[in-house]
Amino acid sequence: MKEIIFLTGVSGAGKSTAMSFMEDNGYYCIDNMPTELIPVFIELMEKSDSYNKIAIVTDVRSKGVFNAFTEAVENLKGDEYKVGVIFLDIKNHVALQRYKLTRRKHPFADKFSGSIEDALNYEKEVLAPIRQSADYVIDTSDLSTQQLRQRLTQILLGDDKKVMNIHVMSFGFKHGIPTDADFVLDVRCLPNPYWIEELRPKTGLDKEVFDYVFSFEDAETLLKKLEDLLDFLNPLYVKEGKSQLVVAIGCTGGNHRSVAIAQALSKHFSEKWDNVTVNHRDIERR
Repeated sequence: MKEIIFLTGVSGAGKSTAMSFMEDNGYYCIDNMPTELIPVFIELMEKSDSYNKIAIVTDVRSKGVFNAFTEAVENLKGDEYKVGVIFLDIKNHVALQRYKLTRRKHPFADKFSGSIEDALNYEKEVLAPIRQSADYVIDTSDLSTQQLRQRLTQILLGDDKKVMNIHVMSFGFKHGIPTDADFVLDVRCLPNPYWIEELRPKTGLDKEVFDYVFSFEDAETLLKKLEDLLDFLNPLYVKEGKSQLVVAIGCTGGNHRSVAIAQALSKHFSEKWDNVTVNHRDIERR
């Protein structure tokens, strides 16, 4: 099956860098192709077995790309081709810096009397439907060239299970909230094993404490709802270009409830994703 990747996105987001990477990895690349010519080009490629991996770069430089792009992609999807769309995005202030450094002219600069900021805003507005329907969106604002290449490697050579790095941690609120967490969940609403004398010196890693926490229906329900939420969000994060998620579970001291919930959550993730880690920040504090 032939593979066809469409590389598109905002001007200055790194499409040339991405295209060079794809050429290095065996893709036959063509830049700045008008959408109307895509069916003609594919028809020509079908006549040769030498072109099994094709990358087509198309963006605002190609007139009519916005009207016909989605239709051209949908017409190629089927049993004969593996088709994907990668959209490169960039924050406006970063794009402005890059344009100042390179002194390049934005394709819409003349339309806005030379204002690059207005041109970028207009370009993003026009590209919004394509961004929304893309298979992968990569925000290159904070990515080095090497990091962009790594992200493309994950998309083109691996699967989603290998892309996302999930880190689950437990902590105690009295020791401070982790500053690097994407999600912070307070489980102090659950019954506290601390008040059970024989459980107090133990932690959520001990079976007795773990079983006590999950002997309550509220704990099971809380865990299930959290799993459902993150199972829904994680594939969306991957599509958006996010490759790391930190989930922090907090209780009072970080020894009992948060540890048990974090352990259960990491076990759930490990059944779905390849790169899952767990640590208990405050488990040694008493």
